[in-house]
Amino acid sequence: MRVIFMGTPEFSVPVLEALVAAGHEIAAVYCQPPRPAGRGKKDRPTPVHARAEALGLEVRHPVSLKGAEEQAAFAALNADVAVVVAYGLILPQAVLDAPAKGCLNIHASLLPRWRGAAPIHRAIMAGDASTGICIMQMEAGLDTGPVLLREETPIGATETTDALHDRLSAMGAALIVSALASLPELTPEVQPEAGVTYASKIDKAEAQINWSAPAREVDRQIRGLSPFPGAWFEESGQRIKVLASQLAEGSGAAGTLLDDQLTVACGSGAVELLRLQRAGKGAQDRETFLRGYALPKGTQLATGGEDL
Repeated sequence: MRVIFMGTPEFSVPVLEALVAAGHEIAAVYCQPPRPAGRGKKDRPTPVHARAEALGLEVRHPVSLKGAEEQAAFAALNADVAVVVAYGLILPQAVLDAPAKGCLNIHASLLPRWRGAAPIHRAIMAGDASTGICIMQMEAGLDTGPVLLREETPIGATETTDALHDRLSAMGAALIVSALASLPELTPEVQPEAGVTYASKIDKAEAQINWSAPAREVDRQIRGLSPFPGAWFEESGQRIKVLASQLAEGSGAAGTLLDDQLTVACGSGAVELLRLQRAGKGAQDRETFLRGYALPKGTQLATGGEDL
């Protein structure tokens, strides 16, 4: 097929690569414009932009698709279909209608659960047992279109957003190739009203750990916010991010270290901190971290909501 690809972050790159490998003709790649990044704050192309250029594909990065000129340029590509995955712009109706077979979105949840911006984070933070990928026919509403294909996968007991992100990206790449290969035979499944939830954008204010919460909630917060923005606590004036954890045996006053191996008592139960990062330092596993920063048994960590 003649395909317009629309995506921006690292999550979208394997999808673009799979479409090229499957032999589809990529009419153009749309992504967000380069933005300042790094110490020099120089404009840096997005991951999709960089990969598309390496593949020799035409790249377009309009700041908006609302103008008649941009919409006409999109329509002039005469695409069979547009494949959209984490693009970052709302598609006006004129854009949705331009490809002969419409626009297909790859969404990282089992719709109608977790429509919106942060479905991977929210699934882990809510304690969902599973999630998945949906290939959806796009319409004007936020992730409301009929689903053409879906695939479910369990969420591991210690899985972080980072790890699940990579698994779902690969799943989405394989599933969209299957969808395009059998598009005429697929039956759109209208999303039910029951079970609709919204995955609101992650706010950095959600990242401070409240040790008074149950251990299962603290563990989900840590795994769901890893690697970004990273759940954190403060100790002796230092902010420390926790990037991996697991549930542990033990109990005590919330925020108390129960041993010398970073087992922390919560409001009920305890969690083991497995990977940490101090401000200005790289991420380290527990053993390496403890060699450079002592946190002995009995240390009392500040609880979120206290005066830090």
